This record gives sequence, structure tokens and C-alpha cells, in this order.
Amino acid sequence: MPAIAEPLPVLYSFRRCPYAMRARMALLASGQRCELREVVLRDKPPELLAASPAATVPVLVLPAEDGRVIAHSLDIMLWTLRRHDPLDWLMPATGTLEDLLSLVDACDSGFKADLDRYKYPDRHPRAPGPDLPAGADAARASAHRHRDRGAAFLDRLEDRLAHGPYLAGGHATLADAAILPFVRQFAGVDPAWFAERPWPRLRQALAAWEGSEAFAILMRRHAPWRAAAGPGVVFP
Repeated sequence: MPAIAEPLPVLYSFRRCPYAMRARMALLASGQRCELREVVLRDKPPELLAASPAATVPVLVLPAEDGRVIAHSLDIMLWTLRRHDPLDWLMPATGTLEDLLSLVDACDSGFKADLDRYKYPDRHPRAPGPDLPAGADAARASAHRHRDRGAAFLDRLEDRLAHGPYLAGGHATLADAAILPFVRQFAGVDPAWFAERPWPRLRQALAAWEGSEAFAILMRRHAPWRAAAGPGVVFP
């Protein structure tokens, strides 16, 4: 890895976190270099806690002359893309930036809630009711209910992909980068079930993204960062 010779933004990240993935994707697309500090979520470094008491990832700490801390993934995406957007991620082929942000909001609110309850039903227990059994069967029934609710959002994505290989037409945008990490997570809960759904265009889009050079760069493994070891690695 090249040595860090100039002050760079510091990105606290966790490789598999969908929020951190979308932030790294935008930084890669914009060409914005940063010092990447991979963290272990169960043992967060004190420097991350000092920068952002919420201690969620990603967190981008800008150099001292700016001093800002950007602690939300979408804000990191917009910050870097508004500085440099060579791939026109903020300029969809169809629709407007507001349309993209509305689609991302639908992902981050309703779809993400259903994804969490589908993937981790035991973390979100529900009281038995007339349409839900008790015990383990209740968790399973609740997971399936949220799976089906999440599927309605994926139906919406499949419909959008009928007009081009990306969610806003002929080229990738912020929406693809912001949403596909969560689609990937949803697909991984039950791959066989996902493969049987009527989403051929969505599966193709996901496979193309996962097979891309950008994804390979995005998902490189890095040792957990600690201050005693010196600076993190330069990304990208």
C-alpha cells in the first residue's frame, strides 16, 4: 500500500456493513482518496468513539482545516460526489436526483426494517396473535411476513430495471450504489428462495455489480486498525 504523505479524510469502515459499502463505493467512484480504518464492531477503537459517539460506521473525518465529521453513509456519498462526479452518479439518465433520493429513502426506511426482521427474526420478537403462532413458529412466520413485505420493494426495483440495466436508466447512479448492498444482504438470507423469484433483471444487476472490478476493490480485506500500528491504508 502507498504511504500516506498528505492529510486525507479518515474513513472508519466495516467491510461487510451495507452502509459502509455504499460510502466506499461513492468514494471510489469520485476518485476521493482517504485513509481507511477497518474496525471491529465488537471492539471499536477509542478514536472512532471520540469522533462519533454513536459509533456506527461509516464515519468520515475530514482533515483538520475542515474539521467536519460526517457520520451518515448517504451524507458521505453526497459530499464526495458533489465534489467530483466523473461517472454522473448524481445525474440520472431518467428522472432527477430527487427521484434517486426518494428511492434510497424507501430502501433505508421500510425495506431496511423488513430486511432486519427477515434476517434476524429472533432479535425482533413479536407477541403471538390470531395470525401468528407462539414460540419458534412465531419467529418464522414473522420472518416470512417481512420477507414478503421486502419483496414488494424488490418488485419495484425489477420494474425500474425494465427501462435499462440500472435503476435510473442507462448508467449507474447513486441509487444503484446505495441500494444494491442491501439487496445483496436480502438475497443472502435464503439464496434458493431469492433465485426463484420473478426478478431476472434484479439478479442480473446484482451479479454484474458483484462481478465488477469496483466490487473487488470495495471488498478487499484489511486488518483491523489500531492507532499503535500507525496510519490506516489508502483507499481506493
